[in-house]
Amino acid sequence: MDRRNFLMFGGGAALAGGAGWLALSRNTPRSGNRAPVDRFDLRIAPMRLEIAPNRMIETIGYDGGSPGQVLRMRSGVPTAVDVRNDTDRPELVHWHGQHLPAAVDGAHEQGTPPVPARGQRRYIFLPGPSGTRWYHSHGMSEGGRLGGLYTGQQGIVLVQPRGDPGAYDREVLLITHDWDKLLEKTDGENGAGKPAFSINGRSLGHGEPVRVRPGERILFRIVNGNAEDEVRLSLPGHRFHIVALDGNPVPRPQPVDFLRLGSGERIDAIVEMTSPGIWVLGDVRDDRRNRGMGVVVEYSGQSGAPNWRSPATKRWNYLAFGEAGAVPTPDATIELIFDKGPAESRSRGNEGGQAASGGDAWRINGQPFWKQQPKKLNLGWRYRLVFRDRSGKLHPLHLHRHSFELVAIDGQQTSGIIKDTVCIEPNGSVEVDFVADQKGLSLFHCHMQNHMDNGFMSLFDTI
Repeated sequence: MDRRNFLMFGGGAALAGGAGWLALSRNTPRSGNRAPVDRFDLRIAPMRLEIAPNRMIETIGYDGGSPGQVLRMRSGVPTAVDVRNDTDRPELVHWHGQHLPAAVDGAHEQGTPPVPARGQRRYIFLPGPSGTRWYHSHGMSEGGRLGGLYTGQQGIVLVQPRGDPGAYDREVLLITHDWDKLLEKTDGENGAGKPAFSINGRSLGHGEPVRVRPGERILFRIVNGNAEDEVRLSLPGHRFHIVALDGNPVPRPQPVDFLRLGSGERIDAIVEMTSPGIWVLGDVRDDRRNRGMGVVVEYSGQSGAPNWRSPATKRWNYLAFGEAGAVPTPDATIELIFDKGPAESRSRGNEGGQAASGGDAWRINGQPFWKQQPKKLNLGWRYRLVFRDRSGKLHPLHLHRHSFELVAIDGQQTSGIIKDTVCIEPNGSVEVDFVADQKGLSLFHCHMQNHMDNGFMSLFDTI
């Protein structure tokens, strides 16, 4: 299979199908010629989450918790998700990393209808590609109300792979969250110094440890569900053998001491449990780890306080997992330059028509989202997106409804790494190729909530 087809099929998984498999309705959906085989229920509702003793978060989550249930889907099998919204605000559920029709993907800008306040909606689609995906709110902040990724609306989706990424004994799923903005709003200065990060809904030392046995091979599936902050993780005495990025197998699996994930990114890594003890799998930055960004890893038969030591090296480079081979010449190239301009009156024009609030306007090619027109693409063409940062900030860049191939990082060529979210370094450059094989509108944006709310988005329109 050539690389064009590899991109189109997401590394071997069937694409989620066309409009015949889509239905969104309050009650009975129109589902094409076949009824859904797999079905899930999801409830959006206010909740109280205790991330640590005397550290209660009041927010919105799925099924009364954060994260929500793990949804195990089967690639290409018709699936229905019935979403009930028990809040007073319309909501959107985004199926991050899947190749879905625009009307079901979960972004208002693409035309996905919201789940109405105090109402329900059924999503029907063919899951895919296989691998570690996730689901989360695609709302925004409004007039000081913290919505979208700031809330606890997040959960992991595992689209069952047709072939495992490596030999392992069992898997451990971890999803992070940063609660700083919510605590600032509710606690003000009183929240300073208290735990504000969590993994699987609990701050370091306040949740169940990851219990392991000597000699086990654990596949860690790690999702950065933070609204803004990147995650930098290490596990003392162990190495992470990277087998997949954003749920897609890498060409060159590599062992590393250190993981770095921007908001929205995922890493699958196998760890051989060969260093008995009680350890902290945590952020290498002391302030993040001390405020909860970590989880205890406990070997059977061990006791005592968890141990931490910083890794000798803290280097992360996508290029380590790619190939040196050339990539096909694209049919067209689109350059996207990112910077920041003065604040101005604007509206993201999302599900409730709310206006983004506060901060400067983030711009793509000199224009914030509300001043842009969708960029027209030809169906089936291979496009090269050339990202250039002029803001001096790190940005995790996400393209909806497609996977893309990394072809250059800061001028260094690579191939074979398939992702849907990639970090661009401050004042750096990234080049990616994708095949425009999904008709209609596809959203591109920085995955940091405040950047997205304030203009860092564009639309592609494949015709």
